[in-house]
Amino acid sequence: MKFIHYLERITGVGVYPLFSLLIFFVFFAVLLLWILRADKSYINALKNIPFPGNETE
Repeated sequence: MKFIHYLERITGVGVYPLFSLLIFFVFFAVLLLWILRADKSYINALKNIPFPGNETE
């Protein structure tokens, strides 16, 4: 039996792609808003995390 036959038996299976698209869109919309509203000094601090200073090893 193929996978599509299992999906045909589930009641309301058409709702799942809609929910997943909604979750995907909301996640990236919130992420975009956070990026646009974040303090620039905080973003620069995050950008320099791997290299906190001009230390040479």
